[in-house]
Amino acid sequence: MNVILQEKQYLTPKEVSRTINITIGTLAVWRTTKVYNIPYIKVGGKVLYPVKELNDWLESRMHNNQRV
Repeated sequence: MNVILQEKQYLTPKEVSRTINITIGTLAVWRTTKVYNIPYIKVGGKVLYPVKELNDWLESRMHNNQRV
């Protein structure tokens, strides 16, 4: 399952913050403190999030609360 459609190869912090419903500032804090180790790359002064790795990270956070 892909959480984000793979129309793009990389997302900006603004796009990621909209996608997972957090502020850009929170995303920056997570990136610098590694509270949540979301994969990203830096190109010059820009931060970009690879869509495939972001999808994988989001899927790894999925909880299944089914009762047996």
